[in-house]
Amino acid sequence: MPVLPTFSHHVADLIRCAGSADFPASLIAMLRDMVPVDDATVIAYPGMDMPVIEYFEEPNQSGSSTLDRFVKGAFLLDPFYLTATRDNRHGVFRLRDLSPTGFRDSDYYKTWYRDSNFVDECGFIVPVGERGFVNIALGKTASRATFTKRELSTLEAIYPSVEALCQQHWTLTSSDKTGDNLRAKLHSALESFGSSLLTERETQVINLVLHGHSTKTVADKLSISMETVKLHRKHAYAKLEISSQAELFYLFLDSLMSAQDYESGDTLVAYMAPPPKRGDAR
Repeated sequence: MPVLPTFSHHVADLIRCAGSADFPASLIAMLRDMVPVDDATVIAYPGMDMPVIEYFEEPNQSGSSTLDRFVKGAFLLDPFYLTATRDNRHGVFRLRDLSPTGFRDSDYYKTWYRDSNFVDECGFIVPVGERGFVNIALGKTASRATFTKRELSTLEAIYPSVEALCQQHWTLTSSDKTGDNLRAKLHSALESFGSSLLTERETQVINLVLHGHSTKTVADKLSISMETVKLHRKHAYAKLEISSQAELFYLFLDSLMSAQDYESGDTLVAYMAPPPKRGDAR
């Protein structure tokens, strides 16, 4: 079927199912008919509440555990999330255009992207509501080439329709609750991570490393030499009792996921505190 009739048919279906549980799957079906993809995920970020997985295709055995880490805190490091929240940008983006130099060597990339066998990813960032947005992630694995210019042009051409449809659907399905500004608390946890044990500069270096920056880009952002970055990182790793970026990434996630009723400060304070001795609790 020619592209325009196919697109028109899908749009009509999406208008009819807006507000229903079938909408995310129908949306992905339309995008697949426009551009060939191997994997797709739809993640909604309602207001300042935690992310909600609206559609997910499990590519391998570890998919569910990886996704669990993502929604509980790893999303804070995601380039698409940062583009929407920090840069306030919306539209169609390619992962490689959003991620910092050295991102493919980061443990965030290895955990979320490489383990899913992604070769290339692009996605829609669609504003929904006052502060919310939806991320529609489309991935290609080793079985396909990267996204072509023509495919990206097609996705950009249909973005206005996708935006209007998504806004209609998520407006119909949104609740009136204001939430507890949970994501703001997690942002605070990320910014403060390690600050109870590290110097201010070491904390800055560790934060940039977690975001996937290379030694060079950390040096450029902080206006210090690469050797100084390496020294700060070495000292920070020693204080945190870790020896690699992988251990840093999981220490951050573990401390964040284990935090109970987090309000502010460094999550490592409670995470690294020794358990109370028997008889201490009254």
